[in-house]
Amino acid sequence: MRKKLALAITGVATAFALAACGSSEPTADTAATLDPANPTVIKVGASPVPQADILNFIDENLAKDAGIDLDVMEIDDYVTPNTGLADGSLDANYFQTEAYLATEMKEKGYEFAHGAGVHVEPMTVFSKKFQDPKDVAEGTKVLLNNDPVNQIRGMRVLEEAGLLQNLSDDDSLLTVNGNKDKNPLNLEITDANAEQVVQYYKSDDSIGLAVINGNYIVQAKLNKDEILAQESGENNPNANFLTWRDGEETPAIAKLEELLHSDEVRDYIEKTWTDGSVIAAF
Repeated sequence: MRKKLALAITGVATAFALAACGSSEPTADTAATLDPANPTVIKVGASPVPQADILNFIDENLAKDAGIDLDVMEIDDYVTPNTGLADGSLDANYFQTEAYLATEMKEKGYEFAHGAGVHVEPMTVFSKKFQDPKDVAEGTKVLLNNDPVNQIRGMRVLEEAGLLQNLSDDDSLLTVNGNKDKNPLNLEITDANAEQVVQYYKSDDSIGLAVINGNYIVQAKLNKDEILAQESGENNPNANFLTWRDGEETPAIAKLEELLHSDEVRDYIEKTWTDGSVIAAF
């Protein structure tokens, strides 16, 4: 079942102790406790595309026989899914990567565990002004995601394209703007919330380059002819996965984790996103 939720979950967990951000495989005996005749409801917060699409495919094709019923809450931002999971409004979420989750847990004290990677959404550089990275002019305005993890990830894509150089993992706008050693073209790099980057790119003609997260690319149906550079999917550490509260590896969560890595889901991803904007990570 698909529902829409944007910044509607307001509870914020601040009393959680810091826990290690490692993968935790559900260990419950799922077959012994799940009943297809009386399915267990799981409320999952997810980005609309592709995460909610994948979850709804499971709900419509695999969940009933497995004894679970997915209540999929579509969330447009990267904050609400974790606050909702922390305050109990959600049972699980599906939207984030290892590096992003580690930062969230360190800064906010969440006690979460997660499963194995399900898919990768390659981060992509779009431009309406340039056809090739070699054509990018000095002083071009560049728009990046403002969360630290995805910001350096986006800068790495620019570095691979030859537009930045000599980056370190702790670089940010503050260390790159005006730094000729790292930013030889003196690009004017600015940032915005992930969900706003694609909106500004589409509406603001002053933006020469925009580095956009994969899920927003699919959702906004951007022109593939405007792709200037793209993150490789091969051996990519930025896979999205299912996350739940640590110590609450319920049979239903274990079953959903299993279904997310099924042959049926892999085939669905490959047949749905034939342009490579979403890649199975298993």
